Amino acid sequence: MNHDFNQDFFSLFGLPRRFAIDAAGLDAAWRAAAAQVHPDRYAASSDAEKRSALMLATRVNEAYQTLKSPLNRARYLLQLSGVDTQEENNTRMPGDFLMAQMEWREGIDDARADVDALESLSRRLRAEVKDLQAELETALDARADLDAAAVLVRKLRFMEKLDQEIGDAIGNLLD
Repeated sequence: MNHDFNQDFFSLFGLPRRFAIDAAGLDAAWRAAAAQVHPDRYAASSDAEKRSALMLATRVNEAYQTLKSPLNRARYLLQLSGVDTQEENNTRMPGDFLMAQMEWREGIDDARADVDALESLSRRLRAEVKDLQAELETALDARADLDAAAVLVRKLRFMEKLDQEIGDAIGNLLD
């Protein structure tokens, strides 16, 4: 394993720098890298080597967590290309998406007392998220349309918040 802290997360695992990722390949590369840099392997080493192993293990885990999440992977790819997704300060969205968000929120409010209805909303939401992820793959991998990808990342962030809201509502009913 290359111990270069300047290499990107894809290079760290020997993967192509793309949104579409082989999840099994990522898992296998992570397990191999994590085993190689696990601090226990350096128990008899010098303090400097132990610190280095700990830093490498931390970087390997951070890289894995980033790449296994489609939203985080897209953010990371955009960051590597110098694109700020402006998630914190740019909430402008297409009108149809904003209307859909209002409908989702109304649906959640209407279903707050019904676990089955909330779970149905969750399934529909996850299907829409998959569609957005497919659009993101096209924008990043096929078209290299970084502006469209940044908008899609912001949309997915909204969807992630809705998913959390649905999960919280279900949790409150089951408590």
